[in-house]
Amino acid sequence: MLTIASITTLYNLDVENNHLSGELPSDLVSKLPNLMFLHLSYNNMRSHGNNTDLYPFFATLGNCTGLTELELAGMGLGGKLPSSIGHPSLKRLELQENLIIGSIPPEIKNLSNITMLNLTSNFLNGTIPEELSLLLMLERLLLSHNLFNIRIPLELAKLPHLGQLDLSNNKFYGEIPASFGDLLALRYLFLNNNLLSGTIPPQLFKCSNLYMLDLSYNKLTGRIPQEIIEIREIRGFINLSHNLFEGLLPIELSKLENVEEIDLSSNNLHGNIFPQISSFIAVKAINFSHNSLQGQLPESLGDLRNLESFDVSSNNIAGNIPMSLSKINLTFLNLSFNNFEGMVPTSGIFNSATYMSFLGNPRLCGVASTRATCLRKKHWFQSRAFLIIFILVIFVSVLLSAVLCVIGVRRTKLMVASRRNERLRKPSTPEIMHKFPRISYKELLNATGGFDDRNLIGTGSYGLVYRGVLQDGTSIAVKLLHLQSGNSTKSFNRECQVLKRIRHRNLIRIMTACSLPDFKALVLPYMANGSLDSRLYPQSESSSGQGSSNLSLIQRVRICSDIAEGVAYLHHLSPVRVIHCDLKPSNVLLNDDMTALVSDFGIARLVMTVGAGNGGGAIDDMGNSSANMLTGSIGYIAPEYGFGSNMSIRGDVYSFGVIVLEMVTRRRPTDDMFAGGFSLHKWVKNHYHGKVENVVDPSLIQASMEQSSKVKRMWEVGIAELIELGILCTQEIPSTRPTMLDAADDLDRLKRYLTGDTTAKFASSLGISSSTIAAD
Repeated sequence: MLTIASITTLYNLDVENNHLSGELPSDLVSKLPNLMFLHLSYNNMRSHGNNTDLYPFFATLGNCTGLTELELAGMGLGGKLPSSIGHPSLKRLELQENLIIGSIPPEIKNLSNITMLNLTSNFLNGTIPEELSLLLMLERLLLSHNLFNIRIPLELAKLPHLGQLDLSNNKFYGEIPASFGDLLALRYLFLNNNLLSGTIPPQLFKCSNLYMLDLSYNKLTGRIPQEIIEIREIRGFINLSHNLFEGLLPIELSKLENVEEIDLSSNNLHGNIFPQISSFIAVKAINFSHNSLQGQLPESLGDLRNLESFDVSSNNIAGNIPMSLSKINLTFLNLSFNNFEGMVPTSGIFNSATYMSFLGNPRLCGVASTRATCLRKKHWFQSRAFLIIFILVIFVSVLLSAVLCVIGVRRTKLMVASRRNERLRKPSTPEIMHKFPRISYKELLNATGGFDDRNLIGTGSYGLVYRGVLQDGTSIAVKLLHLQSGNSTKSFNRECQVLKRIRHRNLIRIMTACSLPDFKALVLPYMANGSLDSRLYPQSESSSGQGSSNLSLIQRVRICSDIAEGVAYLHHLSPVRVIHCDLKPSNVLLNDDMTALVSDFGIARLVMTVGAGNGGGAIDDMGNSSANMLTGSIGYIAPEYGFGSNMSIRGDVYSFGVIVLEMVTRRRPTDDMFAGGFSLHKWVKNHYHGKVENVVDPSLIQASMEQSSKVKRMWEVGIAELIELGILCTQEIPSTRPTMLDAADDLDRLKRYLTGDTTAKFASSLGISSSTIAAD
């Protein structure tokens, strides 16, 4: 510290993400009058007075008259925001993820040049002072995940340059201020997960530059205003779900041609889904579930060429399912608990959809429905009533001497009708039972040469994997479980339960299973290119870790994209949501064309309900007491699991981020250099500093040097974006990690950008882009 203090001309001090401890260095800062950038985030320091007093540190900042950026995030700092906080030259102040309590002081007005103020994830409560309206340069105000229990201050509407306002996950109550319509620069508005009531003020939609709008999980009532048409340029998402909105589904929504996601679920909306829905030309996800919508689905749904997810479950929609839905690239469809009838289509999404997508529609029939055979309606003359009338006519018409004959005829007719009805009621065997071939133990024994060691291609705690060839020439991989392990049977049952419920091009598929009291095996397709681990770290390398992988940058990006697509399906689009719990390179297999498939679901968790906004969900009881135990592989386990947190999809995101960083650096997270709590994530952040050559696999650098300057620049962009994505996914705080849908979307854009798609100049939804490559 003495050495740094002697450099009086120092203007940038960045020591974030280290193991610094002790009190905030007020004495040091007072000796650096030229300091402009001070970044101390994610260390183990504390405020004065045994972590209760922030005043001394902020008071000493008065000596740094040119200070523009102060980052103290994720340090666990305690105390209240002091009156000395108002440093006039500050443009960026980040105090998120701390233990700060109390109100925001009136002296906040002295931050006259501030453009970004981030107080997210603290314990702030009390009032928000009206002096906040004097911060005329403020562009981003982030107050989410605090304890504010007040009305939204009207003073916020007086910030002329405000582009992002995040008040989510608090207890704000009352109405949304109509004066928010004066925030003409507003692009991102997040008021979700509060206690807001009343109607949406029509003036709000004067904010015509809105990109994302989230009002979900409140108590808002009334109709959705027709004025929503005024934000027709919105391109991100609109989320009005989990409120008390009523009235007709507003046809004005059809004018929002550029929106990518729209969620109006869990409200009291009624009426028909209008045919003009085809105007949503850019939409990828529509969720109208849990309302009271009626009528029929319009055929114009088939014009939504970009639609990937469509959910109208738990409504009163009737009629036939539109055939046009089979012509678009849907990956998720939920029509359950409606009044649909007739035959379920048999092409497109309907080839992969399970009966879970059609539950609660008793008049549907077809392969994917709960009633496989479509019964023909009986004509009136085939009914029991006709038989009775016929018999009565006979009885009246015929002489008494023919009574016995009439009774005999009647009984005969009844028996014939009863047998015919019994045949019609008898359910047919579901076709899915024939999709899994029966393979005996003897056939597996012959296919693997008696489980010869020469055919052994993989080992693990679960058991052994052998290569085999069936009599028809099909190459297979036989995953043989160790029955000596106490959890082997649970692991086998769990993997069978998961694999039979999912289908995706980036997830391993099960061919069949063989289960005997003393023998349990899964039969899977054989992957000629082995695992990602074997391709990233060839066996020919020495123990020192030197050598190189023959995976090109394009291949690495495609593999990362494949993994993200597969896991995003598990988390968000599968009929039964799945947490993998053990993502790592050895559990990623590569087929003949190097497409990546996620495998090994032995410790996966089935999620019964997925929470919106927190990335979590309730976990099934498969495995009983093991459901919340620390599971996974060392180096890939999310840090929150070490503190007893429940399994969540955010844990898979962390493991995926480690894989991405591993693909770029070609350093295992279990290397000796990462011992003692020092992770691959921290090593990359500490060495990166915006220069890819500091952390990247040397073979990628060598390959880029052999390219033209234009291609070299594209490669630098691609490597930098992978690093940024890996760092984002491995943040210590789970809520700050992106979802796998976000990661998959960004990797798809990056893949197209690197393969020369001129329409795919990379600009991710995570806040990183090809034009702004900087260190985290």
